[in-house]
Amino acid sequence: MYSEILVPTDGSPASDAAIEHAIDLADRYDARLHALYVVDGAAYSSLEAGAEVVVDALESEGEEATGRVADAAADAGVDCVTTVASGTAYQSIHDYVDEHDIDVVVMGTHGRKGLDRYLLGSVTERVVRTSDVPVLTVRQPTDE
Repeated sequence: MYSEILVPTDGSPASDAAIEHAIDLADRYDARLHALYVVDGAAYSSLEAGAEVVVDALESEGEEATGRVADAAADAGVDCVTTVASGTAYQSIHDYVDEHDIDVVVMGTHGRKGLDRYLLGSVTERVVRTSDVPVLTVRQPTDE
């Protein structure tokens, strides 16, 4: 059913929850896992001279985040490909899905509500609404 599974990550706890599910799916279906981190450099273009420093830091963060996914996948015996891309997050995810024949996307959700969700938007929500492949959303565990 699934041979190529994408798990976009931003290194957050919400992403961590999705990573566990993605690795489990990849293991069950003997699929390859793709870990993707997207650096949105356009968001920092107004910083002028400091923008390059910020983008470099985000790329390093992306390498670390995707590396953690690859390590967890290796521990589970799952083949994993890592990519740090630049662009708008939801569009980069769609492009990656198309370019790599992804069968399913597994994404975390922060569970924001109300004004926070309206103001901040949701990459996961945009991907869910516009994706041509199934998207499994995994809610970040809450501390009770």
